Amino acid sequence: MSSAAAVKASAALLPRPRTRGANERLRLGVIGCGGMANSHMDALLKMTESDNVEIAAVCDIYKLRLDAAAQKTRAKPVSDYRTILDDQDIDYVLIATPEHWHCQMTLEAADAGKHIYCEKPMTHTIAEARRVVKKIEHAGVKMQVGVQGMSDESYETAYRYVQDGTLGKITVAQIDYSRNYLGEFWDYKVDEEAKPGVNLDWKAWLGPAPKRPWDPLRYFRWRHYWDYSGGIATDLFIHRITRLIQACGLKFPERVVGTGGKYHFTQSPAEIPDTFHMMCDYPGGPTVLVISSMANDTPVPHHIRGNQATLEFTPTGFTIKPQRLHAAGKAEVVYKKTGSESVTLHHRNLHGAIRKNEPLKCDVMLGYYGLVACLMAVESYRQRKYLAWDAHRERPVEA
Repeated sequence: MSSAAAVKASAALLPRPRTRGANERLRLGVIGCGGMANSHMDALLKMTESDNVEIAAVCDIYKLRLDAAAQKTRAKPVSDYRTILDDQDIDYVLIATPEHWHCQMTLEAADAGKHIYCEKPMTHTIAEARRVVKKIEHAGVKMQVGVQGMSDESYETAYRYVQDGTLGKITVAQIDYSRNYLGEFWDYKVDEEAKPGVNLDWKAWLGPAPKRPWDPLRYFRWRHYWDYSGGIATDLFIHRITRLIQACGLKFPERVVGTGGKYHFTQSPAEIPDTFHMMCDYPGGPTVLVISSMANDTPVPHHIRGNQATLEFTPTGFTIKPQRLHAAGKAEVVYKKTGSESVTLHHRNLHGAIRKNEPLKCDVMLGYYGLVACLMAVESYRQRKYLAWDAHRERPVEA
């Protein structure tokens, strides 16, 4: 049997998701009950009647978080996510765990015939992302990647102006995501009540990550550590560059460089830099520049620069201003958006995809394109090398 035939045969054996009519209730399970999951749960509880959706089960390896989530949602609490995957009455799962768990849970959810909302980034590595893409292609389930800014339709609308030549030749796009902190950046509270072996399963939390002794900083501030996170790139930049990928019609970068360092929070035990930038050259242009500092929140204009006009994204949509040399007979364009960066809209879009096969705002391929750019920047920074994309093998190589 050929490899393609084997994949097709194995896909045919997978459980198929149940078909839901427009008036049938969607039941979901929440895997991971930390801060971001609580934002999702708050939104979903408000959608119970309007969207006919129900949180049926919640899962966490830390009992205090699990109990709080169960009390909030009145859902069934479980400590092993596989219990949710085995429940035939659950239609989709929300994966809101640290990044290092995204791949395994996604693959197993797809195998169980569950539709998936997976928080960004889609996976922790590019190799994992390739596996997820292949799985979703054959599993017959819908997967929404949690870059909720894509539920702001400004970016798909901007793409139409890029495509029709309003901006001319696109050469540069720039965007940022910066913050400032009085104390440590991402200094999430360390809960002294957390006791491994008593109310927290540390071994289960580590899962596919390297085995390490209990460290409350690694648990509560996991974004600080490479074992579980790509830092600024995968937590923040994934939101930004995905917007530009959508607006400019991009896919994989040709070359990427990541720069930065620990410049301000030098006493922090964090492994990741507090200041990070990435430049991505796409085939034939543009170059996409993304910058960030955790010690200065002055914003940078979010521009797409063409030789004939500049598009600037604004809080209300975007404007397009002709370049002076090409301004004759051209008027400024002002677009007012109707969507927003919203987990409510992002879940609602997934519900529409499940019930009516509506297009997803951030499907597995868009999630993959953004992930590749961000993780190439991380590897460039860590290796101090300029990286290129090997399109044939779908992996980064030294440029």
